[in-house]
Amino acid sequence: MHPLKGIFLKLASVALFVVMAAMVKAAVAHDVPPGEAVFFRSALAIPVILVWLRVRGEFSTGLRMASPGAHLLRGLFGTAAMGMFFAALGLLPLPEVTALGYTAPLLTVIFAALFLGERLRLFRLGAVVVGFAGVLIMLSPRIGAFDAGALGTGATLGAGLVLLGATFRALAQIAIRHMVATEGTGAIVFWFSVTSAVLSLLTLPFGWVVPTGNELWLLVGAGLLGGVAQIFLTSAYRFAHASVVAPFDYASMLVSIAIGYAVFDEAPTWPMLGGAALVIAAGIVIMWRENRLGMARDRARAARTPQG
Repeated sequence: MHPLKGIFLKLASVALFVVMAAMVKAAVAHDVPPGEAVFFRSALAIPVILVWLRVRGEFSTGLRMASPGAHLLRGLFGTAAMGMFFAALGLLPLPEVTALGYTAPLLTVIFAALFLGERLRLFRLGAVVVGFAGVLIMLSPRIGAFDAGALGTGATLGAGLVLLGATFRALAQIAIRHMVATEGTGAIVFWFSVTSAVLSLLTLPFGWVVPTGNELWLLVGAGLLGGVAQIFLTSAYRFAHASVVAPFDYASMLVSIAIGYAVFDEAPTWPMLGGAALVIAAGIVIMWRENRLGMARDRARAARTPQG
């Protein structure tokens, strides 16, 4: 294990994902449909992933599927999440989309209890409640707009899209928890990109545009950076335990604030910062508890395994 290398790769992946989101935001702001942005993000990540598998000597084994249906389900959830986040980027400031996206780990805990039979004890339940309190604080300006009958406003719609996208992202995480027992990491990453690229083509009749020079470069850059970021993220967990690198997900808040302010002139609000702090704190507590439970499950499995 090389924890510092794992942390560096994690931070690099976080920064690249935020830059990718900023490029998508800029493209969507120039009337590129979210479905088209999903296609470029997914399709252009495929060659990057293939080169990575080739370099690692896993080209043949890395593409092998044991359960195509599981890949399709994960692809449906993940593509829906990506499309909704990309649509929200055109309606909300980048830091707010990032902060509201932190709802996904909270929902993952709830879905794991509902669909995987995991026990939700008071400790994690309390963290989830604190996290959702933070979400409500961030949503308070949007809730006021909703009460005033402004559901159709862009910001309110954007907040709803982020939360729905976070729901689909959490469902994708639940699907991945099922898949890791039979599917390799390379296959999960590769076939998701293929599935999302194909699914995004279904939005073609709804008004794709021919990208201009700047739009094309933004879309191409987002796709390539997304592929590299995914490789860095996957590699980070090869060099350090999840409990070490996972909390660095929340560094994306700092990066998104910096890029949002410098590129889009978006200043974070106090409700967003206060709510995000609660959600981040709850997320870190949940990660710590998940790690403890994971180690306990590993010890239980080892005890049941016949020795000798």
